[in-house]
Amino acid sequence: MKQGAYFTGHYRNLFTEKIGIDPNTVEEKVQETWKRLFTNEDPESQIYFETDDGMGYIVDTGNNDVRTEGQSYGMMMAVQMDQQEVFDRIWQWSKTYMYMSEGVHKGYFAWSCQLDGTKNAQGPAPDGEEYFALALYFAGNRWGDREAPFNYTEQATTLLKHCIHKGEIDDGYPMWNHDHKLIKFVPEVDFTDPSYHLPHFYQLFAEWADQDDREFWQQATKASRAYIRLAAHDQTGLSPEYAFYDGRPNHVRGYGHFFSDSYRVVCNIGLDYEWFRNPETPFEVNQKVQDFFKDIPVEDYRRYKTDGKAFKEKALHPTGLLASLAMASLATTGTLSDHYILTFWQTPLRTGKRRYYDNCLYFFALLSLAGKFKIWK
Repeated sequence: MKQGAYFTGHYRNLFTEKIGIDPNTVEEKVQETWKRLFTNEDPESQIYFETDDGMGYIVDTGNNDVRTEGQSYGMMMAVQMDQQEVFDRIWQWSKTYMYMSEGVHKGYFAWSCQLDGTKNAQGPAPDGEEYFALALYFAGNRWGDREAPFNYTEQATTLLKHCIHKGEIDDGYPMWNHDHKLIKFVPEVDFTDPSYHLPHFYQLFAEWADQDDREFWQQATKASRAYIRLAAHDQTGLSPEYAFYDGRPNHVRGYGHFFSDSYRVVCNIGLDYEWFRNPETPFEVNQKVQDFFKDIPVEDYRRYKTDGKAFKEKALHPTGLLASLAMASLATTGTLSDHYILTFWQTPLRTGKRRYYDNCLYFFALLSLAGKFKIWK
């Protein structure tokens, strides 16, 4: 019998099941965290801001810009929280300022903009596009489609067509390597970022994308589950930020180590396991990573080689790493899993300049462990 939440409709609340937190207390924490991130109730934690003309954006507070990563994350958070106005504001801002309507990247979104909407870049980052697409499908399924640009389902399907058919339907580069069925770091290169691999998203794309593309998404689902295992170190489970298609770390500009992007790999494995319980999901990677960090205090998290050798450089986002280790528990069992969930529960949101990335991972972990990161069919 298939046991994943996709099949059963049951999403586990691990805070209650594993560490005995009252469900009402869990719900209160979810709602309070949303307020602290998405309203001006707590300016030291806030990452979402609204404009006078009906739009909104998520600020990367460490770099003082707006990124497709943050915008798409914000939309996913909003649809999970049933906050359609926030979702629409973020999507409208993204379509108005980030969407590229001409040139080699026509149909994609500029990965970084200034707070006034001026583009900082003329190229995309594929993790934004894939999160945009699934958030839009969820929105269409949860709230129904309206007039453009709020015809969510059509917007998602069109975006995914560009992601895999650029270079065929027009100039440019696809976001997936068609030989390997693996997502690229950026369209122009032939290497990847293991944390971009979202097989649980692709399995849904294989149901909802354009009919002609569904076989591709089935292949991409299988390929990415295998690739996540391939790119993770055999002993430590640690994944590099950049890697080649054969799984070897790509050390260009120092990105072949376990650092900020890498934290998301165990989150993706955890949610994939929670949603689908597919036997090909590399859940053992999460156990290895949790084992690696079990005796390392949060304040001593660092940059690591994938074999576990630590650098002197401290982690830039320690709260985000802790949140990821807790979210990894969706695919692990035992007292070590309980330890990470409890430690995360007791840890507050990050405040200050570097709060954006930490608090995005924090809220995704909170939603997931509370059983509130759901598939909207």
